[in-house]
Amino acid sequence: MNLIEQIKESAKKANKKIVLPEGEEERTLKAADIITEKSIASIVLLGNKDAIHAKAKELQLKNIEKIEIIDPCNNPKKEFYAEMLYQIRSKRGMTIEEARKLVENPLYLATLLIKNGEVDGEVAGALNATGDVLRPAFQVVKTLPGVSVVSGAFVMIFKDKQWGDNGVMVFADCAAHPNPTSQELAEIAVVSAKTAKQIAGLDPRVAMLSFSTKGSAKHEMVDKVVEATQLAKEMAPTLKIDGELQADAAIVPSIGASKAPNSEIAGKANVLVFPTLEVGNIAYKLVQRLAGAEAVGPIMQGMAAPINDLSRGCSVDDIVSLVAITACQAQQK
Repeated sequence: MNLIEQIKESAKKANKKIVLPEGEEERTLKAADIITEKSIASIVLLGNKDAIHAKAKELQLKNIEKIEIIDPCNNPKKEFYAEMLYQIRSKRGMTIEEARKLVENPLYLATLLIKNGEVDGEVAGALNATGDVLRPAFQVVKTLPGVSVVSGAFVMIFKDKQWGDNGVMVFADCAAHPNPTSQELAEIAVVSAKTAKQIAGLDPRVAMLSFSTKGSAKHEMVDKVVEATQLAKEMAPTLKIDGELQADAAIVPSIGASKAPNSEIAGKANVLVFPTLEVGNIAYKLVQRLAGAEAVGPIMQGMAAPINDLSRGCSVDDIVSLVAITACQAQQK
């Protein structure tokens, strides 16, 4: 059984409820049908009920009657959610009229369902940009205590089993925060280790990457990584982490032994934390294409509840997998 199948099996046991705000979108509907058929999670679709049923009939979906559908514009609890959003955002200047309008937006309603404990997580992004998905999440669900930044990790599954643990690694941040401070980078390292353990089943060994290994280069960008490594150690004293390390020193045993002989991580890392989003995004895409690695994600980290963002080019299988991951995150939370 491969890692994705293991995650789906774990999701089945977790028995969580996940909301899909883009309920009228074709790939989302097909994924919801598969998820329901295989009992990966309970699904709540947001959208116009008639439109969803008509589309489901057109697509010959078998399980639509088993799926809960909430119409944001004709919701009996609309005023309840408007008042809830108003209470959350009134100090930021939101009026009750603005709240009543926003609860008709499926992305806002989804976060309110999470906040009210009616669902365990959310998956969106097949139609909406990342910023549109995350904005309501920041405003309503917010971040975990002690975490100020949301980041995106990918589980990288390699054909060549020498990398990471039996060909499985975690890369972060590859999706969310452009230029983290040393404090934010430390937070990314800590939550990425949790993702590696909870989702990929790894015993995390975290490498904080740079263009320098243990002082081989001097620059303020290197200093940021050195400081972040120390802060991460203070945040999570039992975490196996080291930096700053160059990529080859982090993952190739002979180079790690040569460049950082006293490191317990060098040459053995299975979690790579990149100094900026630019580096992380480029790296995961190059590895995905040139090494033929499977990139599972992005798995959004740092939110108080699991809210995951799809690529707008996602497949039905991508949605199914990310719902399973979201259910596993909810179980761990």
